[in-house]
Amino acid sequence: MPDSDRGERFICAEFVREQLFRQLGQELPYATAIELIEYYQRGKITMLQAQVWVDKPSHKAIVIGKQGQRLKQIGIAARKQLERFLGKQVHLELRVKVRSGWADNQAALNALGYNEDLK
Repeated sequence: MPDSDRGERFICAEFVREQLFRQLGQELPYATAIELIEYYQRGKITMLQAQVWVDKPSHKAIVIGKQGQRLKQIGIAARKQLERFLGKQVHLELRVKVRSGWADNQAALNALGYNEDLK
């Protein structure tokens, strides 16, 4: 496990963010964030639910892709990375939600774990 002053939850969210960058490239909306909603063990499986926040409905469509295929590929790639990182089986559920103006809202940034970067 890599050394980090950030929690394991933040690192898991970063794996999802990395796949957004890799899969979407130039299409990636600027105002995109990952929030890890659930993180728990069920037997030998690590259960993760992550929310992808975007600023506009059109951004949501970009992230989801045609018939959900883009989001599915992002999830598969992120899950594989998470399994290597955590050393165990992972169930990853991704959801995309629109929250207009979240990037300009201090409370929203704090809730998403970005408060440390703003000090």
